[in-house]
Amino acid sequence: GNVVEVELCVILPPSGAMKQLLLEAAMVESPSLSVRHPAANPPGTSWCRADHVFFDCLQEIISSGDDNKDDGLNFNEFSKYLMDHEKKLLLTFKSLDKNNDGQIDYMEIKQSLADLGMNISEEDANKILQSIDVNGTMTVDWNEFRQHFLFNPATSLQEIIRYWKHSTVLDIGDSLTIPDEFTEEEKTTGLWWRQLAAGGMAGAVSRTGTAPLDRMKVFMQVHSSKSNKISLVGGFKQMLKEGGVTSLWRGNGVNVLKIAPETAIKFMAYEQYKKLLSSEPGKIQTHERFMAGSLAGATAQTAIYPMEVMKTRLTLRKTGQYSGMFDCAKKILKREGVKAFYKGYVPNILGIIPYAGIDLAVYESLKNFWLSKYAKDTANPGVLVLLGCGTISSTCGQLASYPLALIRTRMQAQASLEGSEQQPMGRMVKNVLEKEGFFGLYRGILPNFMKVIPAVSISYVVYEYTRSALGIQK
Repeated sequence: GNVVEVELCVILPPSGAMKQLLLEAAMVESPSLSVRHPAANPPGTSWCRADHVFFDCLQEIISSGDDNKDDGLNFNEFSKYLMDHEKKLLLTFKSLDKNNDGQIDYMEIKQSLADLGMNISEEDANKILQSIDVNGTMTVDWNEFRQHFLFNPATSLQEIIRYWKHSTVLDIGDSLTIPDEFTEEEKTTGLWWRQLAAGGMAGAVSRTGTAPLDRMKVFMQVHSSKSNKISLVGGFKQMLKEGGVTSLWRGNGVNVLKIAPETAIKFMAYEQYKKLLSSEPGKIQTHERFMAGSLAGATAQTAIYPMEVMKTRLTLRKTGQYSGMFDCAKKILKREGVKAFYKGYVPNILGIIPYAGIDLAVYESLKNFWLSKYAKDTANPGVLVLLGCGTISSTCGQLASYPLALIRTRMQAQASLEGSEQQPMGRMVKNVLEKEGFFGLYRGILPNFMKVIPAVSISYVVYEYTRSALGIQK
């Protein structure tokens, strides 16, 4: 027929060139390629461990390039695999070639691994170089690098993960994004907690810097309506008149305090959910990452949600109403009971799905677009591209989840408002739509958008300075 079964009966491990010749020969003779495992060979035939290693490599290539899932590669699939994989390899080669001379030496290998969180000796770097160096020059050019790695399939290159960090870098006040991926080297060397700490510091400074706009958003979400229109300037005048300049930062303390426990719980939960949901150990698909991230976000929000309620109450408090965070918690517990700490919980959890899903989808789309169109010499997008992609994706996520955030905030604030009726989520949504129309669900969106660019800018600058202070190399 049109399918030729290729039996790879070799005793010694074939070189990279031999692998290439075997596969290319198979593709010339037949428009498709299938592979039989050594264990299935007729009895009496000798097979060594090398055959199994080579078979596993071929299986990886077929699974990576098999678009129609027929357990074989036709010529078009094989060509597409080679072109896609060669492009990734070129990006990796360029990132390793620090001085752009077209050659990689052992010091560049050592430095690149150090940047990824893995410190090795010069001797080990030399061993790595020698394993790739064909002509014995103690340097590796593009042809040697390509020949060595072309048939080692990779679905996710570490430097792309490293450059395209998202959630730990940018903090716009909402904590519903999917957690970052960390390389195994970052996890084993402890770089992950330093990066999370840098992200936490960036979030704290960013939230403090944009706290007046955040308070205005909450103020408009709860008090603004068709009959009681509150403008941006008018709202700030009311706040200043009632409590002075310092009142603009009400609720910021608990908003900053909740960063640490939420980040820690989300990270630990995410790692566990990934193990449970991933179809292949060590690899995670985008949809699996979304599910694991959403569940991790829900777990973290469940644990710290009482702090969310207190943040809303403290943000809206009048002068003298509460003396601080503990006084606020004590009075809520005494007057309303434990269940008050979970008011608005349902719309908050429901809001994770549209926010995280759209944020991840838009960010991944923008990232892949940039990598396919503009990543010629490096996978590093630069500061402006990174900030732009993060800002656009987070803004899209906020737009989708904002109505649920407004309902959550109103439910959290109900008991603290005099004469306010306690309404469940469904009835509150219905009332808002009847009295204020669809756009009533977007009260406070203006100050929310106004704080995005300063929040992103502040968090990025602080993140970079904190990374340097913690000894993380760029």
